[in-house]
Amino acid sequence: MIKPSRLQGIFEMQRGKFRNLLTRNLVPGRQVYGERLFHIDGIEYREWDPESSKICAALHNGLSQIGLKPGDVALYLGCSTGTTVSHVSDLVGEAGFVFAVDLAPRVLRELIFIVEDRHNLAPILCDANRVDLLAKFVCQVDWLFQDIAQRDQVGIFQKNVNTFLKPGGFGVLAIKARSINVARAPKQIFLDVRRELEKSFTIVDYRELDPFQKDHALFVVKKALMAPLINVSEPKAQQFKASGIRGPTYPPTINLLRTTGP
Repeated sequence: MIKPSRLQGIFEMQRGKFRNLLTRNLVPGRQVYGERLFHIDGIEYREWDPESSKICAALHNGLSQIGLKPGDVALYLGCSTGTTVSHVSDLVGEAGFVFAVDLAPRVLRELIFIVEDRHNLAPILCDANRVDLLAKFVCQVDWLFQDIAQRDQVGIFQKNVNTFLKPGGFGVLAIKARSINVARAPKQIFLDVRRELEKSFTIVDYRELDPFQKDHALFVVKKALMAPLINVSEPKAQQFKASGIRGPTYPPTINLLRTTGP
């Protein structure tokens, strides 16, 4: 039996001792990464795999909320081939929009096949650290997620939250401890990250991701309501959403690696 979970847009199904999480499929009949599809009362749901998605792993480990709701505009940094970002697409729905950013051309090529069916996704080829380039295409967002394996993961997250996240919005940071310092204990790294994040944001929740993702943790933060907005033009997501563009005519991947800048 599939029933709503305590989090908006996320459903659960008990299978023996294990609880499966699911999202309502925005594109019925289509899988993204080989996940199972379930049909109940004319509605199709996609199974969310905690071993393939850090957000799902954190939810299985008791995360209280992710701060994402239908109609939100989201910025996803480190989208890879689209496993988790496809579930984010499900959660924001047709009224929402997701900017999906990655540095690797190969994974963005795979994401293009998902974008052909999911009209609330825009792939952007860019380094997440180059907020000056991203600002040319990304508007202020309600929700921001980052999953990138770079040493300065926290600094890049702070820069993007300060630039793009609206006051009162939620930011979610996936930390890979071994990418920060392979010689230090992961728990000590997670403690250092927490201390750094607390200087700028309210930490809503934190979960380590074992046994699903070894040496990883996930932080949910909230930006202060009175935080100043950086001057980033607003209409980008609305232009995509209002254009009515569909299917193969959808705008090609935005390639910011070829853009010159300081």
